Amino acid sequence: MPATPAGTENVSENTAAATATGASSAVEQRLAELGLTLPDVAAPVAAYVPAVISGNHVYTSGQLPFINGKLEATGKVSAGAAGAADESTVSPEDAKAYAAVCAVNALAAVKSVIGDLDRITRIVKVVGFVSSDPSFTGQPGVINGASELLGQVLGDAGQHARSAVGVSVLPLDSPVEVELIAEFA
Repeated sequence: MPATPAGTENVSENTAAATATGASSAVEQRLAELGLTLPDVAAPVAAYVPAVISGNHVYTSGQLPFINGKLEATGKVSAGAAGAADESTVSPEDAKAYAAVCAVNALAAVKSVIGDLDRITRIVKVVGFVSSDPSFTGQPGVINGASELLGQVLGDAGQHARSAVGVSVLPLDSPVEVELIAEFA
């Protein structure tokens, strides 16, 4: 699958579209400069909500790399040539791009409860889960996709504590899942 999140191939078109529609925040303008737009919040796949506020923090549920409402890839992340014959694999490079998609989806969840992403004062914590082939140990590199995106979009406020965890399987056989805690004013 693509090495970059869907939509980045037409950066100038997407930036012009965001400008024409009047991206509602500086954060969304920075996303547009990267060729990305904030999607609609993904509908929960079980009994939970996408994000909740507690005090001056937003806690997001785990976000999968939905692009236009669907997972573009499924399977375990593997640095090897192939997984088991009945198992699909995703390269670490593609998984890193999907982690960035998860971060954008998490920002959409944050916006759904605080209304304006410019209210974010800090991303406090990111937790990333990587559906990993048993021999794969590059989880931190995969979750760098989310961390780097947050840094590009939020600057110093995007610097955060983080965990990158390898797991045997994720919901819907997603290769990656990201949740975050954001502080806001």
